[in-house]
Amino acid sequence: MPRFATRVGNTLFVFVNVAFLLLICATMIIPLWNALAVSFSSNLASMQPGIQLWPRHFSLSGYRTIWSVLAIWKPFENSVIVTVVGTVLHVLLSALAGYALAQPRFPGRRALTVFILVTMMIPFEAIMIPVYVTMQQLGLLNTLAALILSGMVSGFSILLMRNFFLSIPGDILESARIDGAGHFRLFWRICLPLSKAGLATVTLFEFVGRWNDILSTILFVNDPSKYTLQVALNALVNSGDSMSSGELVTNNVKMAGIVIAILPLILVYPFVQKYFVKGIFLGSTKE
Repeated sequence: MPRFATRVGNTLFVFVNVAFLLLICATMIIPLWNALAVSFSSNLASMQPGIQLWPRHFSLSGYRTIWSVLAIWKPFENSVIVTVVGTVLHVLLSALAGYALAQPRFPGRRALTVFILVTMMIPFEAIMIPVYVTMQQLGLLNTLAALILSGMVSGFSILLMRNFFLSIPGDILESARIDGAGHFRLFWRICLPLSKAGLATVTLFEFVGRWNDILSTILFVNDPSKYTLQVALNALVNSGDSMSSGELVTNNVKMAGIVIAILPLILVYPFVQKYFVKGIFLGSTKE
């Protein structure tokens, strides 16, 4: 009897957990599926109330309107430039800093590591006014360079890469040094190839963060031609039913913009996901 009760309890526990997880998945999948279905609906059908799980009167008018008439391609281009260039520089600089902190003979590396940890406790909102003043004095306001330089490095990325470099066996590095390898060769030929999981983790976090960033653009950019995709979508969704040009903004147009915004993230993730979990666990547990 106790064994039967235990079996029933385990089955009930599994059932409740599965039901709960399915409910959580539904709260994330249904809104995205609804956005996809509405984006492929006709103008009139997209204005009908309720959740749509399938397109009503299939049409690409929403995508044509937002791409050509509302010229969403320009903010999309700005976002691609800021995200790609910013992510590449962020990963490179974080890897260089992490490599330096991983060197046992680097003077003051413990104190510098503590200082970097302290910076992780300060949110960007607390320092955005000094950052704005700095960008103003450098003459970078209303430029994409300001968006690229903002968040160029982060304490999280530096320490994550440091932990990955510390996980590399010392015998490999020592053998390379005996063969005459310098720091540049050690970094480029040995440390980076052995830290693919860390690079993928930092790349994914930074890519997603920059692609979805809206605060930096609002803070540093006033020129509409320099707006990124998220700012343009925010203006589109909150514009009501028409733009200043008189173009009718139906729900399929808004949902088409949302689909365009999330598509790059969906395309990037499969290439780095196999390193992502390994990178999170290994990078966060190495002392």
